Amino acid sequence: MFSIIQAAGWPIWPLIICSVIALALVVERLSSLRAARVVPPKLLDEVLSVTRANLPAPDVVNKLADNSILGRVLAAGIRAVIADPRITEEALRGAFESAGRAAVHRMEKYLNTLGTIASSAPYLGLLGTVIGMIEIFASQSPSGSNPAQLAQGISIALYNTAFGLIVAIPALIFYRYFRGLVEQYTLDMEQAANRLVPHLLRFTSPRATAA
Repeated sequence: MFSIIQAAGWPIWPLIICSVIALALVVERLSSLRAARVVPPKLLDEVLSVTRANLPAPDVVNKLADNSILGRVLAAGIRAVIADPRITEEALRGAFESAGRAAVHRMEKYLNTLGTIASSAPYLGLLGTVIGMIEIFASQSPSGSNPAQLAQGISIALYNTAFGLIVAIPALIFYRYFRGLVEQYTLDMEQAANRLVPHLLRFTSPRATAA
């Protein structure tokens, strides 16, 4: 590996840095976007069960918010009803939407960086290719070619092109995968909020509900 890096020249170092960053981001997102940490499958049913008779105590709501990203969204709606028992349906939905936007922002953390690496890695490889071509042309002279410089130029051109694609393709695959995962989780949270809204409106005053 070290000999390949030496043959590829200095243009490969930005690609190596990008590959390390991309790997770290993929591992972090795989951990953070697990279903258990975002939308636990039975969490909504548990919330509906706990709030069947009355609203939970603040410490229970805090535990719900710490449970997962979905838990934060559901806790935001419960807190809105606790804070204002006369809250309207529109205001309650607004509280859920505000919490949902924050949740989406949290789920999309680092995805722009990963997407940037996926799109820029081929260009970094192309930069190495251009530099390699310059080395190739520089090896040519009226008195003949320099075999060592010619071989170095070919190595720089080929290794950087290949390494740029090696970095870009997995990064793009994981970027698309995480984007789809975030969209699915967003839909799940919207559906959970829509189920919880009429359930929580039972605890508001009749005039607020009618409004």
